[in-house]
Amino acid sequence: MDQPYIKRSLEPVLKRAVAEFPAAVLTGPRQSGKTTLLKHLFARQYRYVSLEAPDVRAAAAEDPRSFLEMHPAPVIFDEVQHAPGLLPYIKEKIDADRNRKGQYLLTGSQHILVMEKITESLAGRTAVLKLLPLSRREAEGRPEYRLPWQTRNRRQANAVSSVSGPRIWNDLLRGSYPEPIAEPGRDIQLWHSAYVQTYLERDVRTMRQVGDLSQFQSFLRALAARSAQLLNLADLARDLGVAVNTAKAWLSVLEAGYQVIVLRPYFTNIGKRLVKTPKVYFMDTGTLCYLSGLKDPQHAAAGPMGGAIMETAVLSEIVKTITHQGVEPEIYFWRTSAGSEVDFVVHTEGKLVPIEVKLSATPRPAMARAIRSFQEDLGDRSAAGYVVHPGGVRLPLAPKVTALPFGEL
Repeated sequence: MDQPYIKRSLEPVLKRAVAEFPAAVLTGPRQSGKTTLLKHLFARQYRYVSLEAPDVRAAAAEDPRSFLEMHPAPVIFDEVQHAPGLLPYIKEKIDADRNRKGQYLLTGSQHILVMEKITESLAGRTAVLKLLPLSRREAEGRPEYRLPWQTRNRRQANAVSSVSGPRIWNDLLRGSYPEPIAEPGRDIQLWHSAYVQTYLERDVRTMRQVGDLSQFQSFLRALAARSAQLLNLADLARDLGVAVNTAKAWLSVLEAGYQVIVLRPYFTNIGKRLVKTPKVYFMDTGTLCYLSGLKDPQHAAAGPMGGAIMETAVLSEIVKTITHQGVEPEIYFWRTSAGSEVDFVVHTEGKLVPIEVKLSATPRPAMARAIRSFQEDLGDRSAAGYVVHPGGVRLPLAPKVTALPFGEL
């Protein structure tokens, strides 16, 4: 039986890109729904060709011109990183009919490998979009809903997700990939185990940064244990017995494969010493819980990783929502050497939105202290801030600081 289609926030952006550019490239991690989205929107008008099969890949490499003649535009080429030699010939085809829009739709699961070739071959001829795993708003059938600071729509502002209390932790353990969400009966431990193994064996080896896969898996678990913390790669490398440059290369592989988000600190001239070390978060809470050995919601919520998981959920939701609007997110954290810290700072429309994440479902005015400090230091550059929590209560904590249920994010 076919899985039900889950409507994606990126759909109108993708349709606009196809109407305005000769080609469109859709990147994102494996299993995020790229092929499903393209087939859903364009299957009637476009042929579909997967480049994963070895014989198809060989045919594309051996005689690219004949291959493109056999599969004329409009066509979807899936996982184009397997046949990068096609791209100069696609450029040739586009340039022969430059005014024709939407000729080629391409997907790729490895950002670095795809983008290097795209920028060389198709610069100015293609729109590049990212499809990440499902946001909560997509999973709940509200893909058009914007973030609280992006909307002035009262109906949306008052809409609260049904996800609260224990169900939040069930969902965070399951993660945000379309397959386990569309099939709630799936064994989630088995699914994430298979996903991590597939990622290790296919994407990591393809990028040729990893020799010892078991050591890389230890790196993944060590990274999960440090999620939402300042990341000292030298300490991590020493603990694992690998070179610092190896740890850096592995981290770049994960970032390029959309598995982790490396969050950089926000710098500004406010006369205070600011911490310059980055933080790392996993894109998917399910991946984080699996790598941390968490198997039930109670342990996830009450254990030492509870705060990191909730922060990951909030950051991931913001990143996915903005990315699926066709915009590159500008998100940082803020921390002074004196210890004052705001978890996330979102740069939007010339303003900085400070966001704190709390594990307690009972918001209190004291939780607004760090945001108030940030607002005082940044002055007019700072917008109203939010303290996001897993409860169901929305209320003001201080002037320009609101306690926001995770379900309203």
